[in-house]
This record gives sequence, C-alpha cells and structure tokens, in this order.
Amino acid sequence: MGEKRRDRKGRVLRTGESQRPDGRYQYKYTDPATRKPRLVYSWKLEPTDRTPGGKKEGPSLRELEKAIQRDIDDGIDTTGRKMTVVDLYQRYCTLHGNVKPKTVDCRERLIKMLQSDKLGGMSIERVKQSDAKEWAVRMKERGVAYNSIANSRRSLSAAFHMAVEDDLVRKNPFSFKPDEVVINDTKKKVPLSKAQADSLLAFVKADKVYGRYYDDIVILLGTGLRISELCGLTATSLDFDKQAIVVDHQLLWTAKQGYYIQSPKTENGVRMIPMSQEVYEALQRVAKRCRPDVPLAVGGHRDFLFLRPNGKPQFASSYGQIFGGILKKYNKKHKEKLEAFTPHLLRHTFCTYKANAGMSPKTLQYIMGHKSIEMTLDYYAHGDFGAAKAEMARTAA
Repeated sequence: MGEKRRDRKGRVLRTGESQRPDGRYQYKYTDPATRKPRLVYSWKLEPTDRTPGGKKEGPSLRELEKAIQRDIDDGIDTTGRKMTVVDLYQRYCTLHGNVKPKTVDCRERLIKMLQSDKLGGMSIERVKQSDAKEWAVRMKERGVAYNSIANSRRSLSAAFHMAVEDDLVRKNPFSFKPDEVVINDTKKKVPLSKAQADSLLAFVKADKVYGRYYDDIVILLGTGLRISELCGLTATSLDFDKQAIVVDHQLLWTAKQGYYIQSPKTENGVRMIPMSQEVYEALQRVAKRCRPDVPLAVGGHRDFLFLRPNGKPQFASSYGQIFGGILKKYNKKHKEKLEAFTPHLLRHTFCTYKANAGMSPKTLQYIMGHKSIEMTLDYYAHGDFGAAKAEMARTAA
C-alpha cells in the first residue's frame, strides 16, 4: 500500500481531500445529479482549526463534506436546478449549525411554515421577488405576527445570499424590506409611569396570591435584568458586600431540552449590576428563602434563587403566565388599566427611567448588556413632558 497523504500538520487526509500550495484545503467529489466533478474549499480541515489571519471565516472542510454527504443522502440537488426553498434553507442551517437552542427552535418553525406553503416547494431558480412578497402577504393573512415575518424574511434572505454566492441563482428574491409589503402593526412598548409602577407594586405586595412575587418585580424593575438572567441567579451571583449582582449566564427551559444554561444574550452580557437599596433589601429577602435542599444542578450551577412551588427553578414562560395573571387581576380592581405587564416591559421601563434621569448612554449600555450603543440610544427617545420640562429647566441659560 502507498503512503497515506497528509497535510502540513501531519494529519492523514481522506479520499478526495488535498491541501493546495497556498494552504487551503480542497475536497473533490462527483455530483450525483450531473456526474461531473465538483470542488469545495476551506482554510480549515477540522472545526477546531484556526482560520489563518486575514482569511474569511467559514465552515471547515470536514463540515462541508458532512453537509455534502447529507445532501446526497437526502437526494438534494446541490447544483440548484432541482433544489427547493425548503432544501436551500435546510442546507443553510446545516452549514451554519453553531447556534443556540432557541435559534434551532425558530429554524424548525420556519421549516414547518415553508413546508405548509407553496413557496417551500418551489425551485429556487424560479423564485422571483414577487413570489417572496406574496409569501409575506400570505403569512400576514394567516395571522403571523409582523416581527415573525420580518425575522423569517431575514433568515430566507441569508439562505438565498448563500445561493447567490454559490452561483445557484442570480438574485436574492428576499432583499426587500418587510414593511414595504405588510403593515408593521407591532405595538410600541410604552414604559410604566412612576405612578403605574408604584400602584402595581402596592397591589402585588398586598395580594395574597401574587404577593410572593413582589421581590421579583422589585428586582426586575430596579436592575433591567432579562428574565432569563433573573432565573439564572444563584447564591454565588450576589455580592452583598459590594452590593452587586454578577451576571455571567442565563437559565432557559424548553419542553424538548428541559433546563439548560447559556451564556448571556450578547457579547456585553457579562457584567456586574449595582444594587439600589430597594433591590438590595429584596435580594436579602430572596436569599433567606433560598433552599439548599433542592438538589437540582444545571450546567454546573445550583442554589437557584427563584423557585417554582415544586422547588424547581423559574423560567421565562412560567413568569409570563404569572405576570399575565397579575395583569388580569390588577385591571379588575383598578379604573386605570394597564395595557401590558411582562418581564420585558419592566426591563424596558428601567432603561427608560435611567435614560430620562440623565444616565450616560455608555453606562446604561453596560448595565443593560446591550450589544450596540444604538440600541441603548433608542431609549433616550422615550422622553415624556415631565422629563422634557426638567431638562429644559436644567439647560436654561
């Protein structure tokens, strides 16, 4: 037997693999649809390899080979002549697989949405922009929310962008803006006023059923934490000496996966949030209720602070139901109704309060864990008459 071919690192190369003089890896295979040889390239052999400096990041050769073999096994025509929109999107997902579980769920929902619509079965070479726009209109008519349509359009646009780069199609039919086709009827989030927040807190504190969640609301309203970050807090997350909350993970739950730990939502998500006096006192009360007898550990974390009646940690959708019950009961007993009450509304309210109070955008960005300053600056547009009057007085000559 001849000597096995190896790359420059001494690793054995498989059949069809080779390394070019410039260091790039190449895989040669026969396309089953055309019986013609095809080539794919990558600067990495394995996923763990580092991309050379100055070179475009992308899947490793072995990842590309796996995707190609899957396409062949599934009968997908990678030349694009027979590939459907569903096939294209599934291939895109395979080549961009390093995503969070929630993204996987969203992708699965979009695949089901496409499979139930005529667009999904269309050949990608036949899809025109008018077809893509008609799809958006059909989704709206079926009651799909504007944001869901916009997010799905963005995902399909990314898949077709890949098809354009692979020379499978000439143009991207999803390169339009969604609000050009369907009305953006998303209701603008309106933060709670100070009077509304005080009234709500007083109501919850006195309520025999929902009073147990008073501290949770005080903490959310006083920190701007994401609800999954609140759920992930453990005894070790609290530094009472520095009066700080350490945020370095979030706790999530899905019916398919159960509980799991995930890094914060954005790159800036790891942070320390100062405790106000009200938050400090609320967390002291929560910490005293902590149950060390609960054996559950998730991703190396235990002693979660916010627990359900069954002793297991709270999670986002659980709080959604709780807050929905609070809203319904509050509105029954008050003339001035609240239009909405969700954990995210409390985060929105906190950020708006601090923006109106004059906190610097960079400081507020840090506390909120926003990825971009633009996202934070949006909250400085949520001023009201009181804030405008105070600012006019402060800046008067």
